Amino acid sequence: MRRSFIFKIAIIITLLGCKQQPKNPSTQNEKNKKPNIVFLFTDDQSFKALNALGNKEIITPAMDKLVNEGVTFTHAYNMGGWNGAICQASRAMIISGRSIWRAQKISGEYAKNESLDKTWPRLMQTQGYDTYMTGKWHVEAKPEKIFNHVGHVLRGMPFDTSEGYNRPLSKNDTLWKPWKKEFGGYWKGGKHWSELVKEDAVSFIDSASQKDQPFFMYVAFNAPHDPRQSPKEYVDMYPLEDVSVPKSFLPEYPYAEIMGAGKTLRDEKLAPFPRTEYAVKVNRQEYYALTTHLDDQIKDIINTLEAKGLKKNTYIFFTADHGLSVGEHGLMGKQNMYDHSMRVPLMIVGPNLPKNKKVNADVYLQDVMATALDIAGVQKPEYIEFNSLLNLAKGEETTSNYKSIYGVYEKGSQRMIRKDNFKLILYPKSKEILLYNLENDPLELNDISSNKDNASLIQSLFNELVELQKEKGDLLDLTSIYKDLI
Repeated sequence: MRRSFIFKIAIIITLLGCKQQPKNPSTQNEKNKKPNIVFLFTDDQSFKALNALGNKEIITPAMDKLVNEGVTFTHAYNMGGWNGAICQASRAMIISGRSIWRAQKISGEYAKNESLDKTWPRLMQTQGYDTYMTGKWHVEAKPEKIFNHVGHVLRGMPFDTSEGYNRPLSKNDTLWKPWKKEFGGYWKGGKHWSELVKEDAVSFIDSASQKDQPFFMYVAFNAPHDPRQSPKEYVDMYPLEDVSVPKSFLPEYPYAEIMGAGKTLRDEKLAPFPRTEYAVKVNRQEYYALTTHLDDQIKDIINTLEAKGLKKNTYIFFTADHGLSVGEHGLMGKQNMYDHSMRVPLMIVGPNLPKNKKVNADVYLQDVMATALDIAGVQKPEYIEFNSLLNLAKGEETTSNYKSIYGVYEKGSQRMIRKDNFKLILYPKSKEILLYNLENDPLELNDISSNKDNASLIQSLFNELVELQKEKGDLLDLTSIYKDLI
């Protein structure tokens, strides 16, 4: 009896010891019914800054892999911004789910806890998600109040110095170099900010792999926003003679001042006036280098998901908060209605989604938020104005959820509507009207507004834009400005 008793005790101890062993991440993930969601968010990255989407000058193998492994929305837009920091409006929209003017209003109410309950991470938590954020924030709500875990919280843009502006004046202007750490910026603190965010994300994935709980990660890079800084090896990947000047290059944009993107705007002061081909090439060289350095950080994050056995049950979203001119149309910033500044890359990779699929329906980048809620099983609240992309991604639908795309900059500086491959741009302060046929003129080089044959089209687009204003809560009275179009 004593031997039998000791034997039973030994078996119990052995079984208890087995239960205490760490779980295999892949086994653990198979038991997890809800998929993980990783949101990779870049800053100032145009849809043109990605090799797999047509720019063969830029090196982006990790981003290209997302294109090849998932669904790409080729026409994804940001609505614009209520001030020069376009990223602020874009991020407020994606966290709140509201369109631009209501997002501006709700962002001022985040001090109230009841408003925080309606944010993206809080909604994910209602379905049991462990939520995490690291990187650029630039939203008025404090991230530690709406995420379960927070890494480094980075400011709207890296601390820059005067040496990064009005340059290069000539080939002899060599003071600034992207790898010089004395100019601060991405180097402030000793480690490049893109690497800092990557390390945060990798660390969280490592800890999350040991848990049964599904996770939602909001990983927001400052790159490739200026100052355009990266290690020298990345700049060396882009010999200046191999960097082309964009076909839309202009020494100066004729409407820059009246549309609110003139010589005093911070972004526009990065390069000299008038623009030179040399200055544009150098800025693009550094923009490409910073993007390739960012691409390497994204590669490490995705490789970590794979190494931990998590990728098969994870949806990866990749997009940017808006695009950037970097010398197109005589502009350097994103405070305009051209596609290079309004349109971004948007890819989704995940379980049961097609591979290497392109969807050309017009969407908003903030549809990512509604899509994540859809995947998580959150019933979309009425106040969320964006739409899930899942049906489009799976091919169950083929047409956009939006009749047209609305664009805006500041209360009275710019308005835009894009519909059926036409774009109407208005500069209300001078009553300017621009019209582009995007099918025939994708680079938006030829304004066809003066063609009398287009008068009815302009009037039709204008009327729909006015209706969009009402829908979005836009208070600018265009009808009082453009009386000839009523």
